[in-house]
Amino acid sequence: MNRRLVFATLAVVLLTTGAGCSGFFGGISDEELDREQEYGDLRETETDAEVTIALEDGNLLGGGEFRAVYDLNGTDELELYQSTLFSDEPMNVHSVRYWYPNGTELTGSELEIEQGGSMTTVQVPDGDGTLAFSGEAGRKTFQQPAYIGGSYEVLVPEGHRTSNFLFGDVSPNEYERTVADDRERLYWEEIDEDSTISLRYYLARDIPLFLGLIGAVVLIGGIGIGYYYRQVKRLREEREEFGVDVDDDSDGGPPGLL
Repeated sequence: MNRRLVFATLAVVLLTTGAGCSGFFGGISDEELDREQEYGDLRETETDAEVTIALEDGNLLGGGEFRAVYDLNGTDELELYQSTLFSDEPMNVHSVRYWYPNGTELTGSELEIEQGGSMTTVQVPDGDGTLAFSGEAGRKTFQQPAYIGGSYEVLVPEGHRTSNFLFGDVSPNEYERTVADDRERLYWEEIDEDSTISLRYYLARDIPLFLGLIGAVVLIGGIGIGYYYRQVKRLREEREEFGVDVDDDSDGGPPGLL
């Protein structure tokens, strides 16, 4: 009887564990893969970049988002992941689209997309086509591996910049920066596969506000220091007037008692 109870308990544990793993790595739903998204502006940019990524700013309640378009150039499989401190995690993508070289479009649910414990694998029917997908980005940051080697273009959110060394940062180096229609564009002629693209950006109009705040703090601090200095000076003059601060160390007695 006890043996049957043990076996039954083990079976329940195994089934529960298996169900949990299936739920955790259950893949991305067709609804998410087929979500509506606009990619036409990224497929028709002025540069000849093989990969174009557009960032959208987040808000106080959530992070931002990115849209990416890849000219695959012979690559028929992408392994999408995000590197963390200790391991790689699969990327959660949505609004996946694929275009054959002749322009025929497929949605994400029509592609072979599998999500495992460390990556999301996307297989396409023709390596010379174009793949697009979207995902989450940081509120004022973006970091992602270069899944294929080639030229890259990143569009920073409108009104944002990366150029101030205190608030912005771009990696890797050797990029071209241009600004058009209040939107900063970063272009790399060549980024090696598995390199990491990392950006930190800021709202340009926040810089004058920040400098104004610093100026106000310095001004208020200067006024406070000046007021304190005048009070100390006045107190010293009053003490000297009443003979309290008469310095005489001839017998080591307290000043003012001689």
